[in-house]
Amino acid sequence: MEHLQRRFSLYAIKVDQVSKSFKMRKRYRQALTFKSWVINLLRGQRILHPAETFWALRDISFEVPKGKTFGIIGSNGSGKSTLLKIIAGLQRPCRGKVKVEGRLSALIELGAGFHPEFTGRENIFINGIILGLTRREIYRKFDEIVQFAELEEFIDNPVKTYSSGMYMRLAFAIAVSVDPDIFLIDEILSVGDASFQHKCNAKINRFRSEGKTIIMVTHDLGAIEKYCDEAIWLEAGSFRGKGNVREIVDAYLEYVAQKERLASGNFLGPGVNGNGPVSGKENLRRWGSREVEITAVELSNGDGEPCSLYKTGDKMKIEITYMVHRPIRDPVFGVGIFRNDGAYCYGTNTYIEGIEVENLTGKGKVQIHFDRIDLTGGIYLLDVAVHAKDGTPYDYQSPSCSFEVQSNIRDVGIYRPPHRWKFEKL
Repeated sequence: MEHLQRRFSLYAIKVDQVSKSFKMRKRYRQALTFKSWVINLLRGQRILHPAETFWALRDISFEVPKGKTFGIIGSNGSGKSTLLKIIAGLQRPCRGKVKVEGRLSALIELGAGFHPEFTGRENIFINGIILGLTRREIYRKFDEIVQFAELEEFIDNPVKTYSSGMYMRLAFAIAVSVDPDIFLIDEILSVGDASFQHKCNAKINRFRSEGKTIIMVTHDLGAIEKYCDEAIWLEAGSFRGKGNVREIVDAYLEYVAQKERLASGNFLGPGVNGNGPVSGKENLRRWGSREVEITAVELSNGDGEPCSLYKTGDKMKIEITYMVHRPIRDPVFGVGIFRNDGAYCYGTNTYIEGIEVENLTGKGKVQIHFDRIDLTGGIYLLDVAVHAKDGTPYDYQSPSCSFEVQSNIRDVGIYRPPHRWKFEKL
């Protein structure tokens, strides 16, 4: 019966109420003088802090369906790698249990299991046997492993002479040679040059197409969004969420951004007229005759929902509500976007774009739609204005409100033009 249940199980991995703790080693209490240290020692007084228990994971539960690529995200120290080691069987949980259905291979620590004094050849056999291959299977796969690792000239050298990139290539080549049903990948895939990264990506894509289960731990949220079907978010050892990759990544980025704002003191609070966030360190400057008065400025996303937090490439709509106190002919509406360090990112108005605005009376709204906000990550300030064609201001607000752009990619500058990379061998 148990055999049938295993055969028809719909999940590859089931984590059930897993908790893991470690004893924290404490430093010696610092004695003020050598004399006081000797006196305390002779009196038998404790000179160590009591040991404390650190919970790396607390009651974590989830299932990974067979054939899915699953991401685990979270801040440093959130428990991601500990959880992966427990799934791989390298550590045991204090509470709870993990069920694994299928042959598992793990790429968790750079060169884990390598003996530095042994050659690459010898380490292939040692690690292959540890991963469950027979000697005959290793002999059959040996040339393929060496070729994939690009170590033909160095395979008989001790691995202690290898660079970190050579370690990485050998470790990955051995791990994938097992032809696993379940493949665990930790952050170490960030090691290696562009050519090797391409080979790794091709191998992962092949595993996905073959219906293998992959669990990936990485700080590269772009890779999580590219490869993963689902994701979970861990924070300080606790479970914060599971589900659609985009939703989980967005929630995590908002959490990180909020922590950064709190740490820097750059709080975002209500802006002018209560319409969107403005940095508390910025003072609104406003001038003009108010013959046309801007009464509200609202930002929304592609779904038309009020929004002040965007990802690079998202849609944005700026809506300006105005009131006309006397009829105005040929008005001009404009917007300007500045980074919060003062850099001018973009500005436009209806006049320079050749858009004729009808004579204004009463109340109304004007909207500007951006199909893509291709700004790099950061906080941006929005100026809005309505003025005459000769530049005479009716109402100019600087900044009217602010918004934040988050990005999975740590590029620099202001603007991210759509682009792609291409590699060719000559």
